Amino acid sequence: MADPRGFLTTRERETQRRRPVPVRIMDFKDVYEKPDPRVVKTQAGRCMDCGVPFCHAGCPLGNLIPEWNDLVWRDRMDEAVERLHATNNFPELTGRLCPAPCESSCVLGINQPAVTIKQVEVAIADAAMEGAGEGLTPQPPDRHTDFTVAVVGSGPAGLAAAQQLTRAGHTVAVYERDDVIGGLLRLGIPDYKLEKQILDARIAQMREEGTRFRTNVEVGKDVSWSQLKRRYDAVVVATGATVARDLPMPGRDLNGVHFAMEYLVRSNRTVAGQDVPDKIDAKGKHVVVLGGGDTGADCIGTAHRQGAASVTTLAIGKQPPRERPTNQPWPMFPNLFEVASAHEEGGERVYLASTVEFVGEDGQVTGLKVAETEYTEHGRVPKPGSEEIIKADLVLLALGFTGPEKGGLDSQLSVAFDGRGTMQRADDYQVSPGIFSAGDAGRGASLIVWAIAEGRSVAASVERYLQGKTTLPDPVRPSDRGFSL
Repeated sequence: MADPRGFLTTRERETQRRRPVPVRIMDFKDVYEKPDPRVVKTQAGRCMDCGVPFCHAGCPLGNLIPEWNDLVWRDRMDEAVERLHATNNFPELTGRLCPAPCESSCVLGINQPAVTIKQVEVAIADAAMEGAGEGLTPQPPDRHTDFTVAVVGSGPAGLAAAQQLTRAGHTVAVYERDDVIGGLLRLGIPDYKLEKQILDARIAQMREEGTRFRTNVEVGKDVSWSQLKRRYDAVVVATGATVARDLPMPGRDLNGVHFAMEYLVRSNRTVAGQDVPDKIDAKGKHVVVLGGGDTGADCIGTAHRQGAASVTTLAIGKQPPRERPTNQPWPMFPNLFEVASAHEEGGERVYLASTVEFVGEDGQVTGLKVAETEYTEHGRVPKPGSEEIIKADLVLLALGFTGPEKGGLDSQLSVAFDGRGTMQRADDYQVSPGIFSAGDAGRGASLIVWAIAEGRSVAASVERYLQGKTTLPDPVRPSDRGFSL
């Protein structure tokens, strides 16, 4: 364990500091300052000898959190890097992007602020990228098998599956329909949350290990799923849940109303130095974001950096509580009011706001007609007589996702989809003989840790299918869910 009295002598959390708002909104660089090693060590020392570390189960990857907390506290960073990578292919991603269900299930969190697990994780991951331990040294297989595997989609689930299978000695090709590798990690996540050289370093490691990447190939269109199945011994579908939830209200077809991902993808391409002829620019505009989740927050932060005149977020429901509610007790991951870095940067957040109509002139959106949300026996409805018009030059729909794009899977391979729009999977992740599904495509829109965990597990299932046995880790089943009542 770490400091046996650490949680008694240091009773408060001290998290990684963010750069000053006036400075950070001038660029798309990381919002966080470099971690202070002394703070990281002290916070790691708060990890207690809790007997049954619920953080292991709160994290679907089964990260060995008390072990690497102890190693950080003892200044044994090389060993901490090894222990972290034992369960997580990409800790530099989860340390930055995961909402940390492990912290919600931290035993110390019962009566004190939880251990800053995420901060310690990203400090270890950064040390690895700087060369601590084995760092990002490529780990090619000692021997190669005769089996070939295609992985379709290069998000966290696909990359995790590909790395595991490559290291096991199989020949793996990752297919990506975009011109760059990384999926929404590259095109959907703003650079101020994930600077892309971090992703580039990991992909470079995978190339050195032997993983092959095929960009600008849309499976189901440029090459059929049946052709892919004939060419490879197994196929992993990790295409994500990319079908955005729409809001079919009057005026939806007005110019200036866009899905959030349309906006974020074009912004990320612009930040990467690409020429984007159809760029969506918030400069000088009154921006309204519909949806209060992570994607909505990404739109807020991007709009601030582009110089928006104002940014307003509308959420149809009630404001979440600031403290853990009684119906979401420890060790559950509670729905709490969150102040993300983007919210610190300005803008207004409005709850109980139901959009009634998109208002416009000459084909361009100029505002939203909004009413107060009323809870009735028929659900949430706009309250009659409470309508008002909010000025808007740019409206971004960040209302979540309804599932994966079928892309010929149903017609070419007879893959079945359930009522939620996700692929129906057997307990070994198969959706059709030799065809496996991992990540959001089968689970629905979820967390990055679940995607990586499923990528690791589907690799084990693929190897078991190919060879009859496997030694690869298998952390989660398709039916597994987080702690719930």
